[in-house]
Amino acid sequence: MDKSIGNRKTELLARLALFGAALIWGSSFVVVKNATDSIPPFFLLAFRFTIGVAALSVVFCKKLKGLNLDYVLKGGMAGVFLFLAYGTQTIGITGTTPGKNAFLTAIYCVLVPFFFWIVDRSRPDKYNVIAAVVCIVGIGLVSLEGDLGISMGDALTLLGGIFYAVHMIAVAKFSRGKDPVLLTIMQFAAVAIISWVCGFIFDEFPGLPSGETLFGVFYLGLFATGTALLLQNIGQKFTNPSAAAIILSLESVFGVLFSVLFYHEQVTLKIGAGFALIFVAVLISETKLSFLRKKPVDAKNS
Repeated sequence: MDKSIGNRKTELLARLALFGAALIWGSSFVVVKNATDSIPPFFLLAFRFTIGVAALSVVFCKKLKGLNLDYVLKGGMAGVFLFLAYGTQTIGITGTTPGKNAFLTAIYCVLVPFFFWIVDRSRPDKYNVIAAVVCIVGIGLVSLEGDLGISMGDALTLLGGIFYAVHMIAVAKFSRGKDPVLLTIMQFAAVAIISWVCGFIFDEFPGLPSGETLFGVFYLGLFATGTALLLQNIGQKFTNPSAAAIILSLESVFGVLFSVLFYHEQVTLKIGAGFALIFVAVLISETKLSFLRKKPVDAKNS
């Protein structure tokens, strides 16, 4: 087989993997919204991440031999921020719609360069600044009510987006020289443990859920937590970072699409414009609009 054909096939499969991850994550917002009707947020997270860490441990059982105290400590610290992100987002979705939850959470993509500036002194560029301004306008259109107030659900969702950005900075710092799979397993384990503790302290243990809710819980644990992460890791390994960012940013778009189809969310012109601005802000921040610039002509082909 021609090597170039093989490379194109690998690239196509990688992009399909990223698309699959974005599709699964986008669908998870409606699943979480429905599940929280019968399972309190902390217990939902406990079930979700216990299933997720179990699935990853089975798939990557051979890697577990490499675990040591450093993985436990660094994975645990990153896991605290991941718990804060998922916790505030999951509690937030109980007071807002899946579509809003999807797009407001996406602000982490815009915030990361500014948070990274604080810890690594890497100054954000003009694209990051433009993206931040566009994102703020989009957030205003999505979340501000007629009296310029903001609902508690939207506020907690935004806080979740901030914690996601902090988590990404923590992972960037702690993952240097580490196996990403082992670090992820430790993070998931930390989230599961903290969620169980918070669940028994703050929530009432749920009764026997319906079959639909049980399916949702296993879907979140096996697919939205374990499988999607695996697809992301595979896809990003063989895909240009800008292209990967564009594909993964579709998560928020799928979130709204599934919410409209299955949760019957009504998207007004104002909210739709806000969604569009947040999506554009994510694209600007993640890609620097590189996909719009012409690639240099190869001298051999000219």
